[in-house]
Amino acid sequence: MPATTTETIALVNQTVTVAPLVLLSVVDHYNRTVKGTKKRVVGVLLGQNTGSVVRVANSFAVPFEEDDKDPSVWFLDHNYVEMMNDMFKKVNAREKLIGWYHTGPKRQSADLEINDLFKRYTPNPLLVIVDVHLKSINVPTDAYFAVEEIKDDGSTTARTFVHTPSISYAEEAEEIGVEHLLRDIRDAATGTLSTRLTQQLHSLKGLHHRLSEVSAYLAKVVGGELPINHVILNKLQDMFNLLSNLSTPSAEAKERALNGNGGPGAEASSELVRSFTVKTNDELMTIYLSSLIRAIIAFHDLIENKMEQSN
Repeated sequence: MPATTTETIALVNQTVTVAPLVLLSVVDHYNRTVKGTKKRVVGVLLGQNTGSVVRVANSFAVPFEEDDKDPSVWFLDHNYVEMMNDMFKKVNAREKLIGWYHTGPKRQSADLEINDLFKRYTPNPLLVIVDVHLKSINVPTDAYFAVEEIKDDGSTTARTFVHTPSISYAEEAEEIGVEHLLRDIRDAATGTLSTRLTQQLHSLKGLHHRLSEVSAYLAKVVGGELPINHVILNKLQDMFNLLSNLSTPSAEAKERALNGNGGPGAEASSELVRSFTVKTNDELMTIYLSSLIRAIIAFHDLIENKMEQSN
């Protein structure tokens, strides 16, 4: 089982933020060059690394080729990388070369070798894999840093990638641009309530997918298919510690439990269940009344239009 080093813990605790402009550029790069094939595209990431947060603000494409039959044979034009990097420095000196990206959709065997190439320009390059064919409600990026894996048996260390959390984060100007784009494609007949419900539905689907991944991972760990990773287990424990205690027993349930008269569900709080039920019923009533009022208003507008046309 690999040991957890201080460097690995520090990298896992970092957060990678990717600007929407970068995602748009990567998808455009893929569509222009290798769309409809099984090939991937490679590019350079620009931004800032503050130690706790890695901000990916810009990117540019790089000429890249690899053998379909032998993934160890590949070509990346590093002269082009140096030339473009110098040009970007003249435009914005704050955006430095911090890593590279490819469209995977998964890690490839040559990624460590390509990552070593980018160590010429930055000490610890960031690898971001962008899923250009996203079919589920998930973050379309996976971020990785290369580390030396120390094994407990004292054998030779091996290089590997460690996963780092990544999110999509937009500056104020980018958020305004996205809102203008959504305004053109958004259905004007859809109300705010319907939009909020749709967003909540998508969020719940994403949560369900993540929980399924966690459950599958823990099942493989218990079955011995995957080694125990204490960093991941500590993160899961922190997540569960943040959950609210929804099984707070009432006074009567506590008394029954102390007397030995309570069954398996005796500690469940009926007051908590009742409060959730009342809250849900209130929200459902609000939704029903809103839909009813909207239908009545639309019906009256239709009657007025008919009367005006008849006159």
